[in-house]
Amino acid sequence: MERPIPDTAQAEASPEAADDMCRHAKGGCYVISVAAEMVRLHPQTLRHYERLGLVQPERTNGNIRRYSAQDIERLRRIQQLIDDLGVNLAGVEVILNMHDYLEEQRRELEQRLVEQRATYESEIRRLRSMLDRVQREREL
Repeated sequence: MERPIPDTAQAEASPEAADDMCRHAKGGCYVISVAAEMVRLHPQTLRHYERLGLVQPERTNGNIRRYSAQDIERLRRIQQLIDDLGVNLAGVEVILNMHDYLEEQRRELEQRLVEQRATYESEIRRLRSMLDRVQREREL
């Protein structure tokens, strides 16, 4: 059964509870104050990262930022690169772009592998059918 998406007041009051509910939602569901609290950054830092193109939260019709679980993970990755590895924001951008590119390549490769497997399985069925037919003809 699908869980209801929390309203803004409930999400702002309890980021931990909202985290569980957001996983079941499609798109962004964290307002900037909740997202900032979750990653222990100031909301202005999140706005700065958005201006730099490091994160792109969805916007509501009222132009309110809504951060998804993927956005939160990306923000955590940014902070890890900065805090743990000493990477500057320009380096973070390069690393994230490379990561995104490699992830896209991985998805494309997986899709090609699925298609190739289907082709091979189809060919195996065709060849087995042909082999069965030849074996039946020999028995006659």
